[in-house]
Amino acid sequence: MIKVALVDDQALVRTGFRMIVQSQPDMQVVGEATDGREAVELIRKERPDVVLMDIRMPNLDGIAATRQVSDTTKVVILTTFELDEYVFDALAAGASAFLLKAAPPEDLIRAIRVVAEGDALLAPSVTRKLIEEFAKRPERTDTKAKELQTLTDREREVMGEVARGLTNAEIAQRLHVSETTVKTHVAHLLDKLELRDRVQAVILAYESGLVGS
Repeated sequence: MIKVALVDDQALVRTGFRMIVQSQPDMQVVGEATDGREAVELIRKERPDVVLMDIRMPNLDGIAATRQVSDTTKVVILTTFELDEYVFDALAAGASAFLLKAAPPEDLIRAIRVVAEGDALLAPSVTRKLIEEFAKRPERTDTKAKELQTLTDREREVMGEVARGLTNAEIAQRLHVSETTVKTHVAHLLDKLELRDRVQAVILAYESGLVGS
């Protein structure tokens, strides 16, 4: 059973998400919070597997809350706008997924499953814009580039495709290998670089210059 917490200051939004989540036989809503401060308390108490987190909330916003809980809980950031300026900060704070509130219910369910399994997800409609914007922000350093030297040529290639926003299935088709092989490469490169998930891999790929914006 995937335990889910809902964090949004709008009751109607939480109600809608609750209905979607509880329509799944393997998912359970373990609590709701109206701001980041309540969210942190709820997450520490209920220990959900996944948190659906709004960004703009009173008292403590979603970014600050994500920073406090992302080490122990997977966070799916929900936003109204494709290029919400706060999304970039939220991902850097440790969010594992980014999804538009207007996304179809099936996309929300998929995002929950993906992050619950330990992967990360960026909404397909905005992935490329997102990573290009992220690439403009940090300074690229030689130190970060040196970290990539521990990777094999194939792992670097896979990381480059991940940074371009491709799924494991798309990468497998592009490189003419099985999806299982791609998953193995992704797992190895994350382990070697001591990265939490694909989001961090995307950030590093752009910071290091492995992929250009």
